Amino acid sequence: MKKRDLLIYRITTGLLTLLMTFSAVMYFAQYEMASESFTKFGFPVYIIYPLAIAKILGLIAIWTNKSKMLKEWAYAGFVFNLLLAASAHININDGEHIAALVGLIITGLSYFYYRKTSNVYA
Repeated sequence: MKKRDLLIYRITTGLLTLLMTFSAVMYFAQYEMASESFTKFGFPVYIIYPLAIAKILGLIAIWTNKSKMLKEWAYAGFVFNLLLAASAHININDGEHIAALVGLIITGLSYFYYRKTSNVYA
């Protein structure tokens, strides 16, 4: 049971890492496209680079296990980010909210299995 939980944790955290890394890289590599989207959402474009850096730092906090509190805040930041992304896509009705909702599910599963494998629920 413990090995299965650890495997699920690593898979979901890997998927979360892919999603957030893709997003952060897109913010740097496709800045014009990202700024166009942020403008459609009504968000200021000056948050694009800090948001990309925050995503990378959040992933580092999750994978390094240096601080449990920092890891909890990283998960919280990803949830806030994905909730905001889903609501922004729903608000402008562009039909692209599914990726953010899937990201929320992945984040929730990763967090649940992190807590389960670290004996918080035991």
